[in-house]
Amino acid sequence: RSLNTSMCTPLTHIQHVLTMPERRPFVRLPTDVYPVNYGLCLKPDLIDFTFEGKLEAVVEVTQATNQIVMNCADIDIITASFVPQGGEEINATGFNYQNEDEKVTLSFPSSLQKGSGSLKIDFVGELNDKMKGFYRSKYTSTTGEIRYAAVTQFEATDARRAFPCWDEPAIKATFDISLIVPKDRVTLSNMNVIDRKPYPEDENLVEVKFATTPIMSTYLVAFVIGEYDFVESQSSDGITVRVYTPVGKAEQGKFALEVATKTLPFYKDYFNVPYPLPKIDLIAIADFAAGAMENWGLVTYRETALLIDPKNSCSSSRQWVALVVGHELAHQWFGNLVTMEWWTHLWLNEGFASWIEYLCVDHCFPEYDIWTQFVSADYTRALELDALDSSHPIEVNVGHPSEVDEIFDAISYSKGASVIRMLHHYTGDEDFRKGMNAYLLKFQHKNASTEDLWDCLEQASGKPIAAVMSSWTKQMGFPIIEVDQEQVSDDRILKISQKKFCASGPHDGEDCPSWMVPISVCTSEDPKCTKLKVLLDRPDTTITLSGVAPDQWVKINPGTVGFYRIQYSSSMLESLLPGVRDLSLQPVDRLGLQNDLFSLSRAGMISTVEVLKLMEAFVNEPNYTVWSDLSCNLGVLSSLLSHTDFHEEIQEFIRDLFTPIGLELGWDCKPGEGHLDALLRGLVLGKLGKAGHKPTLEEARRRFRDHVEGKQNLPADLRSPVYVTVLKHGDSATLETMLKLHKQADMQEEKNRIERVLGAISAPDLIQKVLSFALSEDVRPQDTVSVIGGVAGSSKQGRKAAWKFVRDNWEELYNRYQAGFLISRLIKVKIKSSSRSCVGSFFESHPAPAAERTVQQCCENILLNVAWLKRDADDIQQYLLQRKAPPV
Repeated sequence: RSLNTSMCTPLTHIQHVLTMPERRPFVRLPTDVYPVNYGLCLKPDLIDFTFEGKLEAVVEVTQATNQIVMNCADIDIITASFVPQGGEEINATGFNYQNEDEKVTLSFPSSLQKGSGSLKIDFVGELNDKMKGFYRSKYTSTTGEIRYAAVTQFEATDARRAFPCWDEPAIKATFDISLIVPKDRVTLSNMNVIDRKPYPEDENLVEVKFATTPIMSTYLVAFVIGEYDFVESQSSDGITVRVYTPVGKAEQGKFALEVATKTLPFYKDYFNVPYPLPKIDLIAIADFAAGAMENWGLVTYRETALLIDPKNSCSSSRQWVALVVGHELAHQWFGNLVTMEWWTHLWLNEGFASWIEYLCVDHCFPEYDIWTQFVSADYTRALELDALDSSHPIEVNVGHPSEVDEIFDAISYSKGASVIRMLHHYTGDEDFRKGMNAYLLKFQHKNASTEDLWDCLEQASGKPIAAVMSSWTKQMGFPIIEVDQEQVSDDRILKISQKKFCASGPHDGEDCPSWMVPISVCTSEDPKCTKLKVLLDRPDTTITLSGVAPDQWVKINPGTVGFYRIQYSSSMLESLLPGVRDLSLQPVDRLGLQNDLFSLSRAGMISTVEVLKLMEAFVNEPNYTVWSDLSCNLGVLSSLLSHTDFHEEIQEFIRDLFTPIGLELGWDCKPGEGHLDALLRGLVLGKLGKAGHKPTLEEARRRFRDHVEGKQNLPADLRSPVYVTVLKHGDSATLETMLKLHKQADMQEEKNRIERVLGAISAPDLIQKVLSFALSEDVRPQDTVSVIGGVAGSSKQGRKAAWKFVRDNWEELYNRYQAGFLISRLIKVKIKSSSRSCVGSFFESHPAPAAERTVQQCCENILLNVAWLKRDADDIQQYLLQRKAPPV
């Protein structure tokens, strides 16, 4: 599953206001009866939002029993019976629903004997509007009427809302699916259609039958009934690839189609295992909670994660689509062909796909410099969250399925991806691929655990993979590596030690955890080439680099691959700073150095002023991702200082830092520019505009006027920066115009672009208007969170208003998202504003079980920010004032 998060979301999450709840007792399904094949026929009613279902499952009884326990939620069973092979039908005499546990027990009057048989169940269910299970998705037809599609989202545990089943990832079976649907609708499932015939009882319906699936888990089953157009192609290995789009928008599926047809052969070669189905469909769903879902052979997406309009899509959207397509297609092997044994191993599924999506995009679009972006988008995000006391290990023992949604978080995805990137680097590409191939072949159509992968990689590489990796997956957090150096004739002697890094400062307890840390070192002689690799498997060590002249600098962790922070001695840091100014350090290392120091300042280990001085050294910086990370960190500082009376001074600092690059880039794209130049221009102009840089503001207003009056359309890459700038410094007329643009927008991408920036408006009455708009019919349910988030992220007033709005509308919001991970996102975005006691007491009286950890993280962050401000505010103010003072 891809989470729908944008690249730069400063995670301002903070001490335990809440104690973690007692875990609910949970028992997996009994193993005395298991399915071999599900024969499933469903008949959805797109007017009344209900469906009828018939299940005929071939099952195996492993020991005599007079009951069958299955998963079932929001489904009414009408009749159920069991027919033993060659025997008489036995009708079930009772259905006992355990609603809390989403189970049903079918009781039979006599014992079902060992052997195979057929379980028949007739049932009815509801096409809900909760974006989970078998649900309805609202869209507008080409004639302007409101209609509904019937679609599915089963991961983690919602197949049980569509049909009674053994809804656990390790209970795999084959599926024969038939759907009875209106004859003018497109009808899709995991496999290809093998038969389509009129439905005898109603001439407007047809029965569509799909081929038998491979052996697979229930959470990967999917079906879609709606109105769609498609574009089609064949991959070089003969797989039919289709991208389904809303009617009239087939053009917008071409980019994803191109990515998918390149990606399938790439993965086939990388894993050395063919894609096992005859076709793959990628389809855009109007109402969709996640970013996308990897159902085998029928991958579902949010419209914004799949559709690209050559004229109206910006560069970051193209990149996002490429990454999400790469992520979901990787799951067709890693997750679908070999599946985690239980949700405890979910991280491996998601962490792996979140790493390899970058490998795939780098293959398709080398000009994106995507691995540098990985460091800013995933690696630093994970470090930030994982430094909190309320973080969790990558591998979390999941019992009750209600705990699953909460581990779809930045630790499972981003830290997971980061440690796999570190593992790939440590193992080497060739051995890594060999081990992956052995793993996929050994466990295909079966289930596996994290240890199974380590075993295969260990055999392929001969390295202690399991020992190294368990130190990263089974304990939370990561180390800070402290480095000091000494020159002895031509040798550089490095003293290296590790201890746990905490957001509140280094861990100085007795029982300090330690890691097995792959450490690499480079020097200024060749910053791209690793001079030495060691595995730090103890608290400290000394290493000798021979042939390093006294004037050369030494850098730990070149490529910023190891998952740790570094604290250099002051002399080592001094010697690295010229490498930032003259760009001899690689972009990813310039980024990593700045990010580490920013994080150390937040933890109180160095002064924030030191970081501001370093930031000024980036004035010649050409790299988009380095600027993007600087921009995120300055955003965090700006938000922190909005509670002081020198907020304007930090805005001035931002204007000074970004003006030279802004002037150099200008507003219009130049010949020979590429993807990264477009991203950089948007970032810089948006930053200058928000910080109130007058020439940028005036030009943004002029271009906005021309855009609205239809004189000159804004290029897609300039829309976000222009919109945010005019809104930040705008009035009610500006807001009205933006809302009008939102209404007119035909593309979901443009609607989302506007929704994300509306919160930049400053006047309190207009902020209220934006918040009310968030819950209106004009905003799709999954996008409400972005609108409220935009308000919370833009100003101190916005944060207060958003928090009050969430409290006042909690019931509606909670019912809308229930236990889904959108509720965690909502909480994350909102709590930045408030005091810890106010957050704590609110959630004590309004529990949100699926988001408990998020609440703790947010409260912990509030505390950290208070401490940071108290510690450094005066020094920051002094520095900002004296840098503008005329020299005496």
